[in-house]
Amino acid sequence: QVQLVESGGGLVQPGGSLRLSCAASRIIFSIYNMGWYRQAPGNQRELVARIISNGRINYADSVKGRFTISRDNAKNTVYLQMNSLKPEDTAVYYCNAANGIGDYWGQGTQVTVSS
Repeated sequence: QVQLVESGGGLVQPGGSLRLSCAASRIIFSIYNMGWYRQAPGNQRELVARIISNGRINYADSVKGRFTISRDNAKNTVYLQMNSLKPEDTAVYYCNAANGIGDYWGQGTQVTVSS
């Protein structure tokens, strides 16, 4: 059974930083497109950042210049470095692995930005 396990969420003050990690198991990680999504209460789940298998990256406009996605294929892990956090970044953040073979989600990790 494929597993995606997120970690690194928590409570941080506005302007602070967090680094999320997502460790994948039981998939050939290098051939999957990896993404971070988030969902705030009352909102739809939205794409935050995605890094595809060839390394190409795209970001939501709301996080450009503040968030950085990266992957380590040797560790089967994708990261999301979040800087200059704002209260509107508060949400549950989900890791996603997808390609033509499968589409998998982690359980989510809560990020709360508040003073």
